[in-house]
Amino acid sequence: MHIKTFSLLLLCLSLASCQKQGGEPAEITIPVRAEPVALQDFRYSIKLTGAIAAHVESNLSFRVSGKVTEWTADVGAHVTAGQVIARVDPQQQKADVEAAQAALVAAQADVEQATSEFERRKTLLASGSISKESYDQAATALDTSKGSLDNAKAQLGTAQDSLGYTELKTDADGIITARNVEVGQVMQAAQTAFTLAQDGPRDAVFYIYETLLQSKPDSPRIEVALVSDPNVTAFGKVSEISPTIDTSTGTVRVKITLEETPPRMTLGAPVTGFAQSAPTKMIILPWTALFAIDGNPAVWVIDTKDETASLKPVKVATYETGRVIISGGLDVGEIVVTDGGKMLRPGQKVTVEGGQS
Repeated sequence: MHIKTFSLLLLCLSLASCQKQGGEPAEITIPVRAEPVALQDFRYSIKLTGAIAAHVESNLSFRVSGKVTEWTADVGAHVTAGQVIARVDPQQQKADVEAAQAALVAAQADVEQATSEFERRKTLLASGSISKESYDQAATALDTSKGSLDNAKAQLGTAQDSLGYTELKTDADGIITARNVEVGQVMQAAQTAFTLAQDGPRDAVFYIYETLLQSKPDSPRIEVALVSDPNVTAFGKVSEISPTIDTSTGTVRVKITLEETPPRMTLGAPVTGFAQSAPTKMIILPWTALFAIDGNPAVWVIDTKDETASLKPVKVATYETGRVIISGGLDVGEIVVTDGGKMLRPGQKVTVEGGQS
């Protein structure tokens, strides 16, 4: 009984000590940690995963239509320039060549006959046996036959070219990365049959979000490392940025041409690219400083005149592990609460423990 009475007495004394003179409750001061706002150099770090691709990739197709009779190179095969990798049925083209050859023989015979007739009338004209008009007719016939001969030669050349086009040949050394033909398939002229990754420089291809393009890298040289073995590295420079955005992913294709390609960075090998932006002035705060007001990011700012705290909206540039990067909303020199903000309310009196950090 005496113990309960003593406890109640202590409680009353405690409540009384929390009141000002006149019976009004004393204002509670919350201890917090804080630091002044200062601008610091900040670099955006970018790390993306891409793949190795050929710097030059070409689609190979027949120049004439026809039924495929054979193909000799599959995906992954290394080919050399001029190598035949597929054929279409050449029967129609062979018939065209034979017809053109026959037309050429006929045109040559016409020229020979017209030449003989021209020489005969030339002699007769000299002796006065025929008129000038008859001679001119022979000359015209000779010119016409010669024109027909030239046309026949051109037709034969075209037919022979078409016969040659029934064989699909590579235009450079490289590796076949795609095959779209099968024996018996009817291919149309200019329809892609193979895709060739040409030997030579290699690119690291990345698909990045458009916002990342707003920050220029600090160095034009980008480091690329093999995903399976980060010790295998290479350096390159941006050679191409796609002018369009992939509507399905919202990304932009960026190609980095490698200065030297390690042997283990084969076509299709997954790689990681590293880059840092040029330094920009930003405000860097610990993540414990960040709160929200009306669903928007904000921080507690201390008014040094009356030592009260209030929430102030801020613009966040990016979030990182353990810290947040502020790009706007604060002025240099303002005091921001970095720890203890959970206990605060607008207008709350605070005291900074250990002074400003």
